[in-house]
Amino acid sequence: MARYIGPKTKIARRFNDPIFGPDKSYEKKNYPPGQHGNSRRRGKVSEYGVQLKEKQKAKFTYGVLEKQFRNLFKKAAGKQGITGEILLQLIEARIDNTVFRLGFAPSRAGARQLVSHRHITVNGDIVNIPSYSLRPGDVVGIRERSKSLEVVSDSLASRMNYSWLEWDNDTLTGKFISYPERSDIPEKINEQLIVELYSK
Repeated sequence: MARYIGPKTKIARRFNDPIFGPDKSYEKKNYPPGQHGNSRRRGKVSEYGVQLKEKQKAKFTYGVLEKQFRNLFKKAAGKQGITGEILLQLIEARIDNTVFRLGFAPSRAGARQLVSHRHITVNGDIVNIPSYSLRPGDVVGIRERSKSLEVVSDSLASRMNYSWLEWDNDTLTGKFISYPERSDIPEKINEQLIVELYSK
């Protein structure tokens, strides 16, 4: 499975936002990468450049490749409603992202690995496709023999709650209640710029 495995701090510095989570290296150098550091004069970015940067930021944040991202956009454009919001809702409904939100893994890359290594179940059945799309009512859990994994227990200790996910601490499962409202999604992404880019 293709995925980005390069330096993450460099990408976060490019977008001036710690998109991969807390990063001490980013905090030391929270300006764009390059030989001349923060002193370099940067020319004005075109409208297309701004839109492209926002799309790339969304792709890196969620760990989605171009072809997958474009397919999600086409799917969102075919639905009634605000295309940009629906796009983010569809990405949030991916199993790898939901596993991360539920706290089974400390990062989306870690969540993707848990899914592809067959540690995650949906409605009791093993799912090993990170792009699997959840529907409201689906219950996401972790295999019984995988609950003792150190990475899972460490991550669950610092999990956060989200309004569109219902957590059951007794069974260590999470229910995907509904697609999230845009105001509930914490990522700093201007989805309208992505819509404008793909609409050209």
